[in-house]
Amino acid sequence: MLTVRKSEERGQANYGWLDTRHTFSFADFYDPQFTQFRSLRVMNEDWVAPGKGFGTHPHRDMEIVTYVLDGELEHRDSMGNGEILKAGEFQSMSAGSGITHSEFNPSADQAVHLYQIWLLPKEKSLQPRYDQKAFDPAGRQNQWQLVASPTKESESLLIQQDARIYLGDLSPNTTLSFSLNRQRHAWIQVLRGSVTMDGSILQAGDGVAVSDRDDLELVTELGAETMVFDLA
Repeated sequence: MLTVRKSEERGQANYGWLDTRHTFSFADFYDPQFTQFRSLRVMNEDWVAPGKGFGTHPHRDMEIVTYVLDGELEHRDSMGNGEILKAGEFQSMSAGSGITHSEFNPSADQAVHLYQIWLLPKEKSLQPRYDQKAFDPAGRQNQWQLVASPTKESESLLIQQDARIYLGDLSPNTTLSFSLNRQRHAWIQVLRGSVTMDGSILQAGDGVAVSDRDDLELVTELGAETMVFDLA
């Protein structure tokens, strides 16, 4: 079963310094049909203006993954971490028993474009933790690169939930398959470009929930960057 979530159906808000899209219910946006998918709770696509950002704010009991598509994002938190995520880098953070952090665009002239993703953790009050990594782009060229997992296999970042996140860069006129255990579920998010799956054309910003399938096939004519979540 496939359930398509079109980009234009997402929640939208523009605060001047922040232009954002919410795949699932978030903040003032509520969609009873898209409150979450399995452990995947938040899928926000953000554009943050130069010199602006999110001031210090708290989180707890959430696995937070951030991926920067363009620009840079400066992170500071109550664990003493102070890092800058560059385009193509991933960050994983377990809020666990409670943290505070801030996220700012350090550039004076370039907006930062990013995805921030929240997953429910396997249990509450875990020890807070933080990590970030730049993965070799060659490892996802027309193949799936594992970027986050509960076991840190293949040098992936840790997420404390039965979920795995993959990234794939598809060249023009490419077909890429993804094998899925029929007892599990998948969410596919198109980050850039477009793909066709089961006759449905998915553009940048579109997502699709997948259940009761054991094989997925993505086809692109012009090229695409796609993220896949393998979920319990």
